[in-house]
Amino acid sequence: MSAAGLTYYLIDFDSTFTKVEALDILCEISLAGNPAKNAVLAKIKRITDLGMAGELSLAESLAQRLALLQANKKHLPALVKRLQQEVSESIKRNQDFFARHHDQIYIISNGFHAFIEPVVAGYGIAPGHVLANSFVYDARGNITGFDKSNVLGHNRGKAKKVAELNLPGKVVMIGDGYTDYEVKAGGQAAIFIAYTENITRPQVVEKADFVAGKFEDVIFLLNQWKKNYRTPKTK
Repeated sequence: MSAAGLTYYLIDFDSTFTKVEALDILCEISLAGNPAKNAVLAKIKRITDLGMAGELSLAESLAQRLALLQANKKHLPALVKRLQQEVSESIKRNQDFFARHHDQIYIISNGFHAFIEPVVAGYGIAPGHVLANSFVYDARGNITGFDKSNVLGHNRGKAKKVAELNLPGKVVMIGDGYTDYEVKAGGQAAIFIAYTENITRPQVVEKADFVAGKFEDVIFLLNQWKKNYRTPKTK
């Protein structure tokens, strides 16, 4: 099959590939034993939700959450270990899909390379197929921010990053957040599948071409779509 005939699968990481939001888990790790941990975690989750709903700019969402974390590079191995245990159940069941299509799968996230790459590596996804942000550290390894030159740290960054890829075939975006829908809205994906195995965001679902509650639904919907090239919403 020519490259133009291929389908490329762009998959979000937080609350899609994994059950959780990685920065929430990093907060639990970095603030372990801190009496303010629960209050800080609640703030971080609130900021995450506002960003995923499109009610807060992405750059501001990232900056606010990183400021609250008080995290260090030394916390990342524990985060990776936890995330490896938190891969979505239906994705675990469909590792064969990832093995067959790894050259056509990209993980695209407003999260960070440092914890995404080692988690998805077990599913055959190479570092070059991980599109994400990068932490900025100080001399002591404290996480002080993110690389602001990366478009994924800004509004509509996913759509811009996919445009940079210039993939030759049809592009399918799969994710739970408004930033995932923006890839389709920006003309960079043929369809957007709202992924609801871990969280359902009504304002995202209403924008979707399809809704999938598990990865088996994604596979089924894509098989039907490839046959018909239609985009009815399926719940």
